[in-house]
Amino acid sequence: MVIRLANENRLWGYDRIAGELLKLGYTIDSTTVKNVLKRAGIAPAPQRGKRSTWRAFPRHYKLQTTNDGVRFFTIETATLKTLYVLFFIGLGTRKVHVSGCTQYPDSSWVAQQARQLCWNLDSRARPMHFLIHDNDTKFIAGFDIVFHSTGVEVIHTPLHAPNANAIGERFVRTVRQKCLDQLVILSERHLRRVLTQYVDFYNTRRPHQGLTQKFPVPLMCRFGHGTVQRRDVLGGIIYDYQRAV
Repeated sequence: MVIRLANENRLWGYDRIAGELLKLGYTIDSTTVKNVLKRAGIAPAPQRGKRSTWRAFPRHYKLQTTNDGVRFFTIETATLKTLYVLFFIGLGTRKVHVSGCTQYPDSSWVAQQARQLCWNLDSRARPMHFLIHDNDTKFIAGFDIVFHSTGVEVIHTPLHAPNANAIGERFVRTVRQKCLDQLVILSERHLRRVLTQYVDFYNTRRPHQGLTQKFPVPLMCRFGHGTVQRRDVLGGIIYDYQRAV
């Protein structure tokens, strides 16, 4: 299984492979993974990767075209339009919520995203006390006022200090490297579909090293003794493994 996961997932490091194996009922540490791959003559993640082939793109688009911190990041579409994505991430749970994406993040759109999140705060298991964001000019005063009205304290990070919101920065790196950099985004609608599928995988099926290989949304894992099956996410851009029931 160690060799299989390494061969099928060119960007997975030793810790990531150990986390996926834990999900399948195998408890081994990253050093063991390293030793197994070394004996098999398989290079570490940065060296063993091969570039994605064009074959992966038709598989993806067949599926796609037919049918606490806060941060923005941008994506360029195939038509050279810049889309802005606003997401929230629980600093303790690592659970991500993509609030929306748009080509025009004006003041009314940003304020509306804040109101929509606040409407859902009552359903949270634990209340939100603090919200951290940087000094991006798109975070207008009205954005903070919405959260202040619900008793949430808004904290602005220092200027030029991305590590002050390191967990949010890490998610941006992950979603780009593992998902968006592997695709050509066609439109705003396409981006929404991609992010919906990826965030569902990220929250419920991707082991997180910062959570001791657990998931942001805990699910009951059935280890059992069934055959290990691979599920293709986003047309095979990402692989998810589980045992047959």
